[in-house]
Amino acid sequence: METKTLGNFGEEQAARFLRRRGYRIVERNFRCRQGEIDLIAEGRGFLVFVEVKLRKDERFAEAREFVTAAKQRRILAAAQLWLTQHETDRQPRFDVVEVYAPQGEKGPVRIEHIEDAFM
Repeated sequence: METKTLGNFGEEQAARFLRRRGYRIVERNFRCRQGEIDLIAEGRGFLVFVEVKLRKDERFAEAREFVTAAKQRRILAAAQLWLTQHETDRQPRFDVVEVYAPQGEKGPVRIEHIEDAFM
């Protein structure tokens, strides 16, 4: 399966997961020169910038381990730009949602939500 299609699948799974837990998706795939933010959501008093990581399994490493320090800096810079363009009174938070899909789109998925994953 194509990487972009898999990425969209992972982001959709993460968005559904967050909505079921009371979050409202504000924006998807915010892109700017500084970087990209997969999902921006509101919930539980926070404005949450979400990095989604899709993996088949965690045998090699947990998906969150692929959110490197460099990736975190790009997400932080993109979030700062987003915040200058949008008014909000919510506290920002940076989460990672891991989506494990051993059979791709054809099978069950397991999702792990790591709140306040980095700053």
